[in-house]
Amino acid sequence: MSEQGPQQVNGLQGPAPEERPRPTGRRNSQGIRIDPEVEAEPEPRRTVISALVENEPGVLAKASGLVSRRQFNIESLTVGTTTNPETSRITLVIEEPEPGIRQVEKQLEKLIPVISVQELSADAIRRELVVLKVHGDEPDKVQAVTEMYDGTVLDAGPRTISIEITGDEGKIDDAIDAFQQFGIRELARTGQTAMARGDVWTTDIEEERYERMHEDWRKHDQQ
Repeated sequence: MSEQGPQQVNGLQGPAPEERPRPTGRRNSQGIRIDPEVEAEPEPRRTVISALVENEPGVLAKASGLVSRRQFNIESLTVGTTTNPETSRITLVIEEPEPGIRQVEKQLEKLIPVISVQELSADAIRRELVVLKVHGDEPDKVQAVTEMYDGTVLDAGPRTISIEITGDEGKIDDAIDAFQQFGIRELARTGQTAMARGDVWTTDIEEERYERMHEDWRKHDQQ
């Protein structure tokens, strides 16, 4: 028996309809087929963004409101002063696809009180603090777990013990899990604050402002 060659359908040479490859993916409103790999949504990733801002009333509300109005996923947000009493640092932990992360940076940069915005690298120094209150039925065991996580007992009474733990996110998570055995009555967690490692400045403009500030101090001392 000879091998079967191309079939003729209505006088045209080629494979039968059931043998032809079928493209995948949906069509858009113009009828053009969309490649599913191109259409796929980028995977979200968790990152830290640091914003240096002027100490103006309501600057934190402006920053958080801007991000939340656009429904970005904020994991935590902290703010605190810097070496310059006229500025503060806002630290945002967000989980978004790459386009969303870039959009957060762009939107923050548009705010008037914001001086500089920068995403921190994966090796940045990240710390947070948790204060938790557990039942005081087993004070010796609570003390042992507290020491295991380099914590501090802030308050101890016959019914409750309050502990403070500081560290990176993984350490805080592990500590909370360890204290669950005693029954956690209350818990307050600050969220992350972060800084670039080594001699790298956390945001681009900080070195320039630091040098200018110290030059002003030197001039003031010489007067």
